[in-house]
Amino acid sequence: MLPITLDTVRIFVHVLAATIWVGGQLTLAGLLPGLRALGPDAPRTIARRFNRIAWPAFGVLLVTGVWNLFEVSFGDRDTAWQVTLFVKLVIVALSGVSAATHAMSASRAVLAIGGAVAGLSSLAALFLGVQLAFG
Repeated sequence: MLPITLDTVRIFVHVLAATIWVGGQLTLAGLLPGLRALGPDAPRTIARRFNRIAWPAFGVLLVTGVWNLFEVSFGDRDTAWQVTLFVKLVIVALSGVSAATHAMSASRAVLAIGGAVAGLSSLAALFLGVQLAFG
C-alpha cells in the first residue's frame, strides 16, 4: 500500500471540498424541478440547507488552494502554467461572487443568472485545477 503523506491529505481535502462545492451545485440544479413540485418554499429551504455545507467547503477550497500554491515552485513553472493558474484564480473568484449573489438575491432573473454563472465557473475552475495538476 502506498504511504499516506501530508501531500495526500492536502489534495484529498481539496478534492473533497470541490466535490461538495461543484457536485452539490450540479445536484441541486438537477433537483430543482422536483423541488418546485413540492411547494413554492421547497427550493429556497433546500438551498439554505445546502449553503450550510457549500460555503464551508468553498472556504476549505480557498485554504487548501493557498496551501497547494505554497507546495509548488511557482517560479519553476512555465508561462502557460502560470497563466492557467491566474485564469483559474479569476474564475474561482467569479464562482464565489456569483454564488453569493445568487444566494442573496430575491429576483428570479438574478437567481437564474447567478446560479448559472456559479455552476459554470465552478466547473471551469475544477477543469483548470486538473489541468494544473497534470501540467
